[in-house]
Amino acid sequence: MKILITGATGFIGSHLTKKMLAEGYKLFIIVRKSTKVDLLDKRIKIFVFDNNLNELIIFLQKEKFDGVIHLASLYLAAHKSEDVSNLVNSNILFSTLLLEACVKSKVPWFINTGSFVQHFKNRQYSPVNLYAATKQAFEDIARYYLETSKINFVTIKLFDTFGPNDTRPKIFSLWSTMAKTGEVLDMSPGEQIMDLNYVENVADGFLRMVKLISKKNAQKLRGMSFTLSSGERMSLKKLSQVFESVSGKKLHINWGKRPYREREVMVPWEKGHNVPGWKPKIPLREAIKLTVKNTG
Repeated sequence: MKILITGATGFIGSHLTKKMLAEGYKLFIIVRKSTKVDLLDKRIKIFVFDNNLNELIIFLQKEKFDGVIHLASLYLAAHKSEDVSNLVNSNILFSTLLLEACVKSKVPWFINTGSFVQHFKNRQYSPVNLYAATKQAFEDIARYYLETSKINFVTIKLFDTFGPNDTRPKIFSLWSTMAKTGEVLDMSPGEQIMDLNYVENVADGFLRMVKLISKKNAQKLRGMSFTLSSGERMSLKKLSQVFESVSGKKLHINWGKRPYREREVMVPWEKGHNVPGWKPKIPLREAIKLTVKNTG
């Protein structure tokens, strides 16, 4: 199949493209002019998007893609006023332009990426932050296209992800650095429940959805949302103990020295359903071991 991917140079996207190439998919990606593509696999074709919708439509009509995987987004845990335009442009405007082009070009399906932070306190919709609100806004816009076209649109809502050489400011990256330097870190009381999934498991989840949405009976999936939960939830404090046990490294943490963040997620969304037929192949302890071992 010929698939178009956004966000392919990101942490999850880079792992997904590697897996898809290995399985024989023909991949195209959308990037901005400023995106660094030097390290991309030469089998991946590149389309540079400069906000010209007509050019995007012509490109999609020419290539006749079997589907689109939309991973690209701007994530900010907390925004400043000057961030609003970038959040809206990245997560709402670009997403809508892409979906409009897909509909005009009769692309059969579109896999969107959402987040558990759209569901503060397990509510049907309550955004933890402005990022979550922009993700929900695009899903609401997509409802129009679902009702006025034949495109098959589904969303995969992700929990926290991790893996080797993750350049994002995530917890395992922070702890790995601490373990090396012996730094002492002030943290919250650590009672918030975490649901972390290894990036290879997440990539497998997207591949599973590609196979499901490409089947003849896939219309039953239209408009649905799924998750990729690890099934190994635990408190942040317990997670630090697991990290120490698996890595053999001691963490120096002052628990309770910092307050919880405003709108801290104490329990991740519990009402979602995993992608049908998917379950994580690599358990948490093994994934942490692989992450520590393979991080340069």
